[in-house]
Amino acid sequence: MPIWRRNLFVLWFGTFMAGLAFSEVMPFLSLYVDTLGDFTRDQLNLYSGITFSATYLVTAIASPIWGRLADRKGRKLMLIRASLGMAVVMALMGAVTDVWQLMALRFIQGIFSGYISNANALMATQVPKDKSGQALGTLATGFVGGSLFGPMLGGTLAQLFSYRVTFFITGALLLSVFILSYYFVEETFEPVTKENMLSGKEVIGAIRHPKLIIGMFVTTLIIQASNTSISPILALYVREIMPRGAAVTFFAGIVAAIPGVATLFAAPRLGRLGDRIGTERVLSIGFIFAILVYIPMAFVTNVWQLMFLRFLIGISNATMLPAVQTILSKNTPPQVTGRIFSYNQSFQAIGSVLGPMLGSVVSTTFDYRGVFISTAILVLINFLMVWHNTSQLRQKHSK
Repeated sequence: MPIWRRNLFVLWFGTFMAGLAFSEVMPFLSLYVDTLGDFTRDQLNLYSGITFSATYLVTAIASPIWGRLADRKGRKLMLIRASLGMAVVMALMGAVTDVWQLMALRFIQGIFSGYISNANALMATQVPKDKSGQALGTLATGFVGGSLFGPMLGGTLAQLFSYRVTFFITGALLLSVFILSYYFVEETFEPVTKENMLSGKEVIGAIRHPKLIIGMFVTTLIIQASNTSISPILALYVREIMPRGAAVTFFAGIVAAIPGVATLFAAPRLGRLGDRIGTERVLSIGFIFAILVYIPMAFVTNVWQLMFLRFLIGISNATMLPAVQTILSKNTPPQVTGRIFSYNQSFQAIGSVLGPMLGSVVSTTFDYRGVFISTAILVLINFLMVWHNTSQLRQKHSK
């Protein structure tokens, strides 16, 4: 078995566990904040918001620094750093005594970001270019799968044990990722000396299609903002379209999780399709499909219609972020791959911050249905930008 295939198995499990660990604390994070003091409702909302977004804000700043170091020291070292750091920080969260300690640890968690981006970068530099769509699409299902099952596991652990014990268990899961990455990931790496390290401007200059790469960064931001814009209002929207007395929490959980199920099965297949007909074409199809699905979401009359449309959104998601990563890997020189993927993670983190803010503002100004319409408009803008930026790639595949 080639090294890249063995690494794919290990990194898939690592990204699955990382997604599981991150998402399993999300359902009760605000409830955990509430146990750390006697807060008013406004204080609780503010502290919960800061605690949630702190990691993403720091990730956006720290990722390029780690990406530069990855190009000098290797991606495996960054995998080890990120997994061990996250394991320690997550376990410490279970021992905090006030909300400020929790906020500080969430900030520090952002500093130890980079496992997913470096897993993608390592695979991108090892896998043959004609297999990169399939490999990166498969790798993407690891994080998606972990994020899908994480909330269910976290809710169950918190119910059986406590919030604090759940953090300790999560730390142990991330420690297993560190052990697997340390012993089983193989990397053939030629380090770039500090003297030969390119500046940020020179990195862009070393790329054949800099406009395309920068466009992919912005595309990642908009995709993530679109996916997260409905997060603040999803449960409230479910409550609005369901009859009184129904199990809103249960159905809201299914509605939130169902896109992940579709993405889990669709991403590898769509990755293989992209390798055959062109990743940029699959990406464009995904945008058009997402627009056609987001608009009717604003007009559903029951939760079953919403579930069906959310499943379709999961299929469109399977075409988007994996396709962006494949385009980045196919158009990036190996010596700057680490930094390119770290820049991409920064833009994704910014999207994770801006998306919920956009959803909250739109839902307050208009209503819940307006969020889906605004998201469709955002995806349309993204599609037009990508269509323009990938014109050269489409011409290449049509020859």
